[in-house]
This record gives sequence, structure tokens and C-alpha cells, in this order.
Amino acid sequence: MSSGSRSSSEKVAGTPAHTKELDNKLEDPNIVDWDGLGDPLNPQNWPGRKRWSHIVIVSLLALVTNMAPTMCAPGIDAIAADLDIKSSVVSTLAITLYVLGLGIGPMLISPLSEVYGRLPVYHACGISFVLLLVGNALVRNAAGFIVLRFLSGFAGGTPMALGGGTIADVTILANRANAISLFSLGPLLGPVLGPLIGGFVTEGLGWPWIFWLLAIFGGATTVAAVIFLRETNPKILLDRKTTRLRTATGNSALRSKLTHPRSISPQQVLAGALVRPTKLLIKSPILLVMSLYVAFIFGTTYILFTTFTSVFEDQYGFTTATSGLTYLGLGVALLVALIINRTLGGRVQAARMKAHGTEQPRPEYRLLLMIWFSPCVGFGLFIYGWTASYRVHWIVPIIGTFFIGIGAFFVLVPSQLYLVDLFGSAGAASALGANNLTRFLASTFLPLAGPRVYATLGYGWGNTLLGFLALAFVPAPVIFYKYGEQLRAKTDMKKLLE
Repeated sequence: MSSGSRSSSEKVAGTPAHTKELDNKLEDPNIVDWDGLGDPLNPQNWPGRKRWSHIVIVSLLALVTNMAPTMCAPGIDAIAADLDIKSSVVSTLAITLYVLGLGIGPMLISPLSEVYGRLPVYHACGISFVLLLVGNALVRNAAGFIVLRFLSGFAGGTPMALGGGTIADVTILANRANAISLFSLGPLLGPVLGPLIGGFVTEGLGWPWIFWLLAIFGGATTVAAVIFLRETNPKILLDRKTTRLRTATGNSALRSKLTHPRSISPQQVLAGALVRPTKLLIKSPILLVMSLYVAFIFGTTYILFTTFTSVFEDQYGFTTATSGLTYLGLGVALLVALIINRTLGGRVQAARMKAHGTEQPRPEYRLLLMIWFSPCVGFGLFIYGWTASYRVHWIVPIIGTFFIGIGAFFVLVPSQLYLVDLFGSAGAASALGANNLTRFLASTFLPLAGPRVYATLGYGWGNTLLGFLALAFVPAPVIFYKYGEQLRAKTDMKKLLE
């Protein structure tokens, strides 16, 4: 049922149509809530096909916007030559400033979804993203190219910021893992597919076609979003329901359950929503540590993304086109990790629930797969670094990147599931926004140190340093698994989300 349609089942909370549980919970007859647990207007009660169409579309939006950071990496030498870029730092920034836009944009844009809904934000940013990509294809000066890269990332970050909230809107806790796994393929698989395609496109058609192709992909997903997506934000839906009931009943005292008890202007809501991710990052030790962990892992993978071309061209003689194939180790790893996660995720959670004698899963159960597989990042960096340094057959360092990909998946996916479970629909967007900001800041600026680290320490010791730093974070999920429930008990989540 469309969110804008009128339902005969719409009632004011507290009427006989509500369940006894809700009657006892809500004593104020002027508060408007869902009509019981099965209200068809609640996105979590939509038909499965409709709910999964939303999950698939936001996942595709995230995939396309995450292909853009690295799709031009194999062609950066051609871009630098055409745009007269002579500095290696500027060349790296031409790739990674897009990632900075991915981090900053949602901080400013995603709060609009709390005032106007998720749908108009998705559509406006999707159209802007495509237009900016067209600009990148046409521009012929370095400054314009870099500015457009940042702005396209600024608009392209919206699916990453709002996607977790959309998934929380349309899924119940028990069914969320598969949806988050699919959604997480965007930031994981996108940077792998991008250069794989970009290498052949650069050599065959020229680097501008990288951006024409991205614009085509982005345009197709944006059209699909316009056709199939509906509003899912429960606050917006209950606000609309309240407005309809005020008109139908003439009772101006009706108010949504999710409306703040004090009168707050849209400007104040926006200001508060802008501050909330930073506030959460500072005041929630779990969010801070998880965000730093994810940030380091992604910063490290972007060091690899921006140096694969030079490493394999210099060490193994790969061409521009074939250098894109070096990303396949990561790509295969992510697909294998997805299968492992789908196979083990539900079973591990069910086993823990049975062992603890509880019917409700704890958020900490999400961390078990991270505990088991995250050490693969350090192990893979050791293999990649030393085999590339000694020019062992090229397949061996790619096998090293396979282990890096496995570990990176099981850092990102469990951390996102954990944060969504912790903060719920009301706070998931802000928590993931803070997580994304730290991740994208690291992915922008850590790669600038990559060439210097490799020049100073070499591929072997340089990647060994990164590997040991990755292993230093491994105890974090172990600690949160053991003590997370106690930390949550001491935290006033409602106050934290105000």
C-alpha cells in the first residue's frame, strides 16, 4: 500500500481497534501510532516483494556510487597527462577526493530526510550525481575535474547514509542480516568492480568514457528509484497519518507518537540532526571504536586501490587494461565472504540465543563473525607485501588480497549490523553517518601516505606495518562482545539520540 493512500484501519491510538498492549502503553488518546503490530502502513508489514525491491534498489544505488571512487584508478596516468597534473599527490587526490565527498555530503544532506522524508533526498541527490558525472566526462582542466570529483561524491554519499535507515525501516531485527549483507556489497564490491571495468574502458575508449559509463549506470538506478521507491521513514509516515486524521476528525490536538513533545522548527531539527552523528561519535565509545576500526581497514584498502596499478605494472609488467584484473582477488573474496555470512550468520545467532536461553537476539551476537575473520586482513597484508616485494608469481599477492577482502567484509558487515541493532530505526542513519564519515576521511587521506610508505619501507615492511596495525584492532570486537551489554545498560540511548 502506498504511504500516501488512505486506510480504513487508521485510528487514533487508544481506541478499541488497538491491541491491549498498545492501549496500556499509550494513555494519551491524542497520540497517533500504528494500528497494532500488523498495520499495513508500517513499512515492516509491506509485502516481501515490495520490501525487498527497496533493499535491492538502495543496494544498487550504493554499488554505483562506490564504483566511482576507483573506476578511474587504472586510467589516472592518462587523466594526469590530459589535464597536465604533474604531482603524484594531486593524482591521488583526483581519485580520493570523491571519497571525502562521500563522507561530508551525507552529514549535510541526510538530515533533510528527517524533515522531508528519505524519498525526495534519494531522488534529488541521484539526479545531481548523474549530472556531475557528465561534468567530469566533459571537463578538461585539473581544478574543475577535482572539484567535480568532490561534488559528485558529495551527492553520491546519500545511499550509503540513508540505506541503513531504509533497511531498518522495512525489516524486523531477525531478518536484517541478509539485507545488510546485500547493502554492504556496495562499498565492498564497488571499488573492486570499478577498476576492473575502468582499465579496459580507458585502454579501449579513453578515460572520459569511464564517467559516461558511470552516468549511464547512475541514471538507470535513479530511474528505478523514482519508479519503485516509496517513503519508508516512520516519522514522516506517522506525520502524514496524523495530518489526515486531523482533517477527518477535526481534532487539532492529535500528534504523532514520533513527534517531539516540544514544538521544534524544521531548522532546529536539521541543526540537531547535523550535530547528532558527531555527538554520537564522541559520547558512544562503541560507535567511536567501531568507526575507527572500519576507518583504518578501509583506509588500508584504499592504499591498495590507489597503488595496485603501479605495483603490478612495475613489478610484473601488467598493462593498463590487465592491471584492473588485479582487483579480482578482492572481488572473489567478497563473494565468498557473502556466502559464508549467509551460511553462518543465522546459525551462529540462533546457537547463541539457544545457549543463553533468550528469545531475543543481542546486538553483540553480530560480532562473532568479526572476531573469527577480521584477523585475515593482517594475514593477507603480510602475504601481499612480501610476495610482491620478492616478485613471487603474480597470483600469490592476489591470493593475499583475497584474505584482505575476507577480513574487510567481516569488519564492515558485522559492524553495520551491530550499529543498526544498537541504535534502531531512529538512530541508525546518524550512527552509520558517523561511521561513514570516519571511514571516508581515512579512505581519502591515508592513501596519500601509501607511496611514501612503500618508498621508505618497501612493499614488504610497508604492508607488514599496516598488517600489525590491523591486528591491533582485533581485540575490540572481543571486548564489546564480552562487555557490550554492560556498556549498553549504562547508556541512556534515548537521551543520546535527542
